[in-house]
Amino acid sequence: MHFIGLGGAGMSGLAVVARALGAQVTGSDRADSAYLARVRAAGVAPAIGHDAAHLPVGDDVEVVVSTAIPPHNPERAAARRRGLRELHRGELLAEVAAQKRCIAVAGTHGKTTTTSMIAHALVALGAAPAYLIGGELRTTATNAAWGGGEWVVVEADESDRSFLRLTPEVAVVTNVELDHHTTYASRAELDAAFAEFLQAAGRRVVWDRPELLDLAGPEAIVFDVREADLRPDGARFAFDGLDVRLAVPGFHNALNAAAALSALRAAGQDVAGAAAALASFRGAGRRFEVLGRTAGGALVVDDYAHHPTEVAATIAAARTLAPRRVIALFQPHLYSRTRLLAREFGAALARADVIAVLDVYPARERAEDFPGVSGLAIAEAAADAADGRPVLWLPGFDDAQRALERLLAADDLLLVLGAGDVDGLGRRLAARPAAR
Repeated sequence: MHFIGLGGAGMSGLAVVARALGAQVTGSDRADSAYLARVRAAGVAPAIGHDAAHLPVGDDVEVVVSTAIPPHNPERAAARRRGLRELHRGELLAEVAAQKRCIAVAGTHGKTTTTSMIAHALVALGAAPAYLIGGELRTTATNAAWGGGEWVVVEADESDRSFLRLTPEVAVVTNVELDHHTTYASRAELDAAFAEFLQAAGRRVVWDRPELLDLAGPEAIVFDVREADLRPDGARFAFDGLDVRLAVPGFHNALNAAAALSALRAAGQDVAGAAAALASFRGAGRRFEVLGRTAGGALVVDDYAHHPTEVAATIAAARTLAPRRVIALFQPHLYSRTRLLAREFGAALARADVIAVLDVYPARERAEDFPGVSGLAIAEAAADAADGRPVLWLPGFDDAQRALERLLAADDLLLVLGAGDVDGLGRRLAARPAAR
């Protein structure tokens, strides 16, 4: 089994699990990464760079690709010429998930953290779960494992419709907003996909909102948090008579925890034990992850927020830590999203005390296909909404680093926001890294 794009969060997890299940695994990626380090620890030696020569010999090789791998990739093209079987990442995830009783978590926001909370609780309960998550579970310092228990917990990705391949016993939908504009032409099309995902499940868990109940049907299990005590050391709320305490900040994480507990109850687990276990949950990788402090004493926090709703929720969570100022450094992800949501991003970022905007991280898109689109549109929208608060347009990392090093002071909180490689800039600014 050969993985092209092995270093992605989803692909690396699948490779680790495939290896645990006895497959011979090879793969490649364009650059080294932390995820490749975990793959190496599992006994796989990844190739760096894409070359047809990386493909193993033999007619029985299966090639695994994600949506990010184009047809002209040299390894993918060579595999096609050889007539090798090609699997999309979502197909392999569905095959793996079918091996055990499955909890699948979908939603525009919060699915990585909610999946991580479920996996963390099952580990704490001694259930030895298998799990595949789109980020590192800090409890175990890995994004995937194949435990010996009866349950597998997976993050279900709507971005390319691959979640429709899953048939889970328990399906969770945290929320639904239009985000992947090149996949879904309208909110109605997106709703139809989520409805199909839910209807394939034995039990359906959704946030208690009318639009989600319409998708899930009359037998849906609902969750909500009416109020929560938000404090610098986390959050506290009531769930079915239980006192739930979290060490991760923000109201959105209380909602994620309620979703996780509802899913665990639907799976027949000890909810009181799970609620107690969540007190030791330290988060998922790149989800309000403390990177360290600057030389001047400002706290640096990385978050994967790449949608206006997520940006606003993360800034609100940062406020609960009571910093002197919240400085938001944002790297837009995808030209298509930037073009359609610039005004909304600006309004969300304007909730910070100082806003800095980088240029777009293109991911799978090409700048030439989106003429005139850049991060400047978001910076201008933020300036319009910021009521005179400072807004900086800092397209490149080096200029941004110099500007922020001059700006940041003791007791500030710098939020490093985006789904691209902006976390690397955050680590450069954190002269005193956080302990792992």
